[in-house]
Amino acid sequence: MKYLSSWHHYFDRQQRGMSLIVVLLLLVIVSMLGVASMQISLMGERGARNDRDMQVAWQGAEAALTDAQIGLRNASNPIDTLVIDTGCSTTAGTRGFCRPNLSATKALWLTVDFNDATGTAESAALGTYTGRTFANANGVANKGIQPAQAPRYIVEDLGSAASGQGQQVTSNYNGASFSSNFGHDYRITAMGFGPRSDIQAVAQTIFRH
Repeated sequence: MKYLSSWHHYFDRQQRGMSLIVVLLLLVIVSMLGVASMQISLMGERGARNDRDMQVAWQGAEAALTDAQIGLRNASNPIDTLVIDTGCSTTAGTRGFCRPNLSATKALWLTVDFNDATGTAESAALGTYTGRTFANANGVANKGIQPAQAPRYIVEDLGSAASGQGQQVTSNYNGASFSSNFGHDYRITAMGFGPRSDIQAVAQTIFRH
């Protein structure tokens, strides 16, 4: 009897030891699941925030494209007074208007610093020639969810660069020759900014006028 009592006492202690190990393992598993769930939630939140920031930048770029097109439709177009042969003007009144160098190995819009908002910038800010506005933080931190700075753009006069007289197109149809002057082609390149200036979106279009 004494032997059986000692055996049961030993077996009970062993069971209590195994229960403790099982409980600890369950706690570790639950903790790992909790950490994984938290990381997934943080990744989702981070992805949503990045998407929102890029949408802000894209909206700015699209707004700058529209602003440039409105400026080009203006009768007093600064491109008419542009005196440079190649490159982008940095002077008031013609800032942001460019004549590309057709023999260059790199496109002009790839060489422009759109982050530059100083008085010697090669790009023009939205509203420079139209008076339109675009809400932004103007480089000041802690201004909420809005662009870090106003979107900027350049306008390349492709027609003037090619011939000085616009794009002349000649075609033949059923033996007859047709010539049409479609005016100038302009390549507009715009950059919008997210809540941080390093979040950028570039949009480009060809505008004929």
